[in-house]
Amino acid sequence: MDEDHSYRRLEMTVLMTPDMANFAGRVHGGSILKLLDQVAYACAARYSGSYVVTVSVDRVVFHEPLYVGELVTFLASVNYTGTSSMEVGIRVMAENIQARSERHVMTCYFTMVAVDEHGRPHRVPSFTPATPVEQRRWKAAQLRRELRREIERRSLDIRLHPDELAAEHESSRQHETQG
Repeated sequence: MDEDHSYRRLEMTVLMTPDMANFAGRVHGGSILKLLDQVAYACAARYSGSYVVTVSVDRVVFHEPLYVGELVTFLASVNYTGTSSMEVGIRVMAENIQARSERHVMTCYFTMVAVDEHGRPHRVPSFTPATPVEQRRWKAAQLRRELRREIERRSLDIRLHPDELAAEHESSRQHETQG
């Protein structure tokens, strides 16, 4: 497949409306999470040409609140491809229309997997990073993938051996405070 880099990117802008507000009068985090998932889906499905599912979400940290009346732009790109998986990075920008100011409110990463009509993983087109930015994002995505695997391995250890790990952790903490 000839790589058309435009299919790796997606931009979506949404006006934050009163129905998205929480009890504090700001935009509810759940509303933003839903939009993030929709953007990740659209970006990954567009790139792969197939139905995709969300496998994981990394680091959704709200650096600043979003307010009703702001325009929020989601800038998404496929940063990495595996056999059937893709990492979609999403940068979120909020624009205060009246003040004509813009601010970066979050960046997060979704792992999406292409599936066939039976729900089985489906091969996605490979992506070869060409520019320095693409190469940096690709390498960072590989590191996040390794980190997710390490977290999953450690989480399994915790589920299977919580008492042993807690004792090791306590022993290590005591050793640090004595040294």
